[in-house]
Order: sequence, then C-alpha cells, then structure tokens
Amino acid sequence: MKGIITVLGKDKVGIIAKVCSYLAERNVNILDISQTIVQDYFNMMMIVDISKAEKSIEILVEELQHIGEEIGVEIKLQHEDIFNIMHRI
Repeated sequence: MKGIITVLGKDKVGIIAKVCSYLAERNVNILDISQTIVQDYFNMMMIVDISKAEKSIEILVEELQHIGEEIGVEIKLQHEDIFNIMHRI
C-alpha cells in the first residue's frame, strides 16, 4: 500500500529531517522523493510504502499535520488511489 506525502511552506532548516525521522520511527519506507526550493518556498513530494506502518493511515495523516503545524509547513498524506483519482484529467 502506497501513500503520497506533500510538504509545502516557507523553507527553513530541518523540514526534511523532521518528516523523514517521523516516517522512519513509524516503519514507513520512502520509495521516491523530490524536493525543490523556489524563492524561499519549499515543496516536497514523497511516495511512501505504508503497508508495514505501525499506525493506521488516519493516525499518520493527523500526526503529520501536527508536525507541519509545529514547523510551519503544510503536510498532507493521501492513499495513492485517492491521490490518483483526485488528479485525473
């Protein structure tokens, strides 16, 4: 089971470290990652394997949102199927 994580906000030290540390502690594997910074704005997209996660996707979503609030960015996690349906043309 795969998920899509997006992170968006003003760039600052430690965003990637905070998100990646959280995922590693919950046994979520990062399959692919892309990040860019455009004029002080940070944008990251990750494809993750949540099949062995120690918590449900609902709890992961809530906790990632809370981490985002703590560090001043927006973090979203969606199941891959939902992401694909929402982004169909």
